[in-house]
Amino acid sequence: MKGFSFLNQAIFPILLVNFIGILGYSIVIPILIFIVTNLGGNGFVYGVLGAMYPFFQLIGAPILGKLSDKIGRKKVLIISQVGTFVAWLLFLLAFIIPETIIWNTDSKYTGSYIMTLPLLLLFVARIFDGFTGGNVSVANAYLSDISTDKDRDKNFGIMGASTSLGFVLGPAIAGVLASTFLEEKLPIILAALISLIAIFVIILKLPESNPCVVDTGRLKFTSFRRFFQVEHKDCYNDRDSSDDGTSNSLFKILKLDSLPLLYSVYFFTFLAFSLFYAGLPIYALTILKWSAVELGIFLAYSSLVMILVQGPLLSYLSGKISNIACVAIGSILLSISFYFLSFSDLVIMYCANTLLSIGNGLMWPNFLSLLSKTGTPQMQGTIQGYGNSMGSFASIFGLILGGVLFDKIQTLIFVIGAGIFLFIFLMVVINHYRNKEAIIGLQSKMN
Repeated sequence: MKGFSFLNQAIFPILLVNFIGILGYSIVIPILIFIVTNLGGNGFVYGVLGAMYPFFQLIGAPILGKLSDKIGRKKVLIISQVGTFVAWLLFLLAFIIPETIIWNTDSKYTGSYIMTLPLLLLFVARIFDGFTGGNVSVANAYLSDISTDKDRDKNFGIMGASTSLGFVLGPAIAGVLASTFLEEKLPIILAALISLIAIFVIILKLPESNPCVVDTGRLKFTSFRRFFQVEHKDCYNDRDSSDDGTSNSLFKILKLDSLPLLYSVYFFTFLAFSLFYAGLPIYALTILKWSAVELGIFLAYSSLVMILVQGPLLSYLSGKISNIACVAIGSILLSISFYFLSFSDLVIMYCANTLLSIGNGLMWPNFLSLLSKTGTPQMQGTIQGYGNSMGSFASIFGLILGGVLFDKIQTLIFVIGAGIFLFIFLMVVINHYRNKEAIIGLQSKMN
C-alpha cells in the first residue's frame, strides 16, 4: 500500500476531481458509436462528432490555461465542469426531441448516413463541452503547483492511476446500464449526475493552488473585477514575468528548452490514440460483433492494468529510472501493441491490450512530469494549455481520418498507429543522445 499513501496528502482533492471527471467522460465511450448509428449516423459521422470536442478544445484550452494562471486553477476548473454538465444535459435532450431528418447523404467518401435533429444536437453538446474542456490541462497545472521535485514523478503517476480508475469503472458501468430498459439513456443520466457532483467537489473540497492570490484590500469596493475576484496583486518577481504581458505567448513558450520536442510527442501521441479511439468502436461493432458490454470490458481491463502500472510500479520506479527512459520504453511497447491490434483474434487482442496499457502507463505520466518541469510555476497553466491544444489539433485529424480510413483499410489503421509510436520512440532517443553528446562536448571545452 506504500504506492497509495497519497490518501493523506494534499493531492487527494485534485485526484478526486480528476477521477470524477474521467468517470463521467468514460461512461459514454462504449455506447457513443451505438447512439450515433441509432440516430442515423455512420463511421464518418462518428469520427467527425469525436473531432468536435478536440477542435473546440484547441481554441478553449489555451484561453482557460492562461486564465488559470491569472485568476486561479479552482475557478477555471469550475467553469470547465459547468460546461461539461450543460453538455450532458444537451445529450439527454437529444433522446427526447423528435428524429426530424435534416439531410441525408450517400457518397463514396462519407458513406451513407442521415443527419437528424437529435444527432445535430449531439454535435452542439460536443462543441460546448470542447470549448470549456480545459479541465485536464488545468488539473495538470494544479498538480504541478503543489508538487515538489522530489514527489513530482510519483504524483503524476498517481494522477494517471486515478484517470485509469475512472476508465475502469466508466466503461464497465456503461455496459451494465446500457443493457437495462432505459438503454443508452441511463449511462448519460449518470454522467450528468457525476458531472454535477464534480462541480460541488471542486467548490467545497479543492483549495486554490495558484500562488497568485487575490488582494482585494487594494481595490475599490465598486470594482467589477474585485467583485468576481479577478484582480490580482503583483506577486511575482520581475524575472518571472515581463512587463509587456507577452511572457506566456506561444512564441516565447516554444523557446523553452525541450518544449518543441515535448509538444511534438504530445501531438503524435494523441494522433495515434485518436486513430485507436476512432477505429476500435467501429472495429468492435462491425468485425468483432461485440456488444457495448464486451467493448466496456475490453476498455475496463486496459484501465485496470494501467492502474497497477501507474500506481505501485511507477511509485517503485520513481528515482530509479529516468522520465526519458520510461517515455522511450512506453512508446516502443505502444508500437508493438498497436501492431498486434490489427489481428482480430481475441487472445492476441487482449495481449495487445495488455502491452498497450503497460506502455501507456509508463509513458504518459512520465511525459507529463517532464512537461511540468518546463518553465516557471507561473507559466504552467499556459504550457499545459498549449500542450492540450497540440493534443486537440492531432485528435481533430485522427478522429475524422480514423472514421474514414477504417472503412477503407480496416485494421491496418492500427499499423499506422504502430508506426507513429515507433517514430516517437526514435525521436525521443535521438534527441536524448544529441543532448548527452552536447553536454559532454561542453564539459570537454571547459576542461
